[in-house]
Amino acid sequence: MDIVCLDLEGVLVPEIWIAFAEKTGIEELKITTRDEPDYHKLMDYRIGILRSHGLFLSDIQGVIAGIKPLPGAYDFVMKVREMTQLVILSDTFTEFALPLMRQLDYPTILCNSLKVDSEGCITGINMRAENGKKKAIEGFRHMGFRTFASGDSYNDIAMIREADGGCLFRAPENIIKEEKDLEIVSSYDGLIDAIRRFRDEE
Repeated sequence: MDIVCLDLEGVLVPEIWIAFAEKTGIEELKITTRDEPDYHKLMDYRIGILRSHGLFLSDIQGVIAGIKPLPGAYDFVMKVREMTQLVILSDTFTEFALPLMRQLDYPTILCNSLKVDSEGCITGINMRAENGKKKAIEGFRHMGFRTFASGDSYNDIAMIREADGGCLFRAPENIIKEEKDLEIVSSYDGLIDAIRRFRDEE
C-alpha cells in the first residue's frame, strides 16, 4: 500500500506565521521555513519576538481561527484519500493544527507541540523527533509502505528525497534553484497527476 505524505502550511493552508505577522503588523514574523533552513533557530527567533511584544499563544490561536484552507485544498485532500492513504507531516504544533484539520475533514497529522507557561506564553518547542519528516518516511518504509512526499520548504527536502517518489509543490525560487533535480508542481491537478504516476509505477 502507498502513503502520500504532505507538508501542511503552503501546501494545504496559508502560512500561519505570515498570517499572524499581517494581523499584528510585525514584519519580522514573516520569515518562514522557506527562508530559514534551521528550524530551531527560526523558532527561537519567533519566540523572542513574541516575548518582546507581549504576545501569547491565545493571540496566535485567535488568528488561526480565521484561516481557511487554500482554494481547492479540501477537494484535493478528498481526492487523495479516495486514492490511497494520506498523512500530513508538519513542523507545526498540535496547539495550532486542530481548527485547520477540522476544515480538511481530519486527515492524520504528525506534528510537534509547544512549551507554554502558566500565563500562556510560548517558551519553547517539543519536537516529535529531530528531522521528524524524514524519520516518518523511514518508519513507513520499515512497515512495508511505499511513500510519496511533497512540500514547499527547506524542511521538506529531506522527506522528499527519502520517499520513494515526490516533488516540490509551489516552492519559492530560492529552493527551486538549489534543488534543480526535484520535480516542481504548481497546482493540485498537477500534484494529483504526479501521485497517479507514482502509483502506476507500483
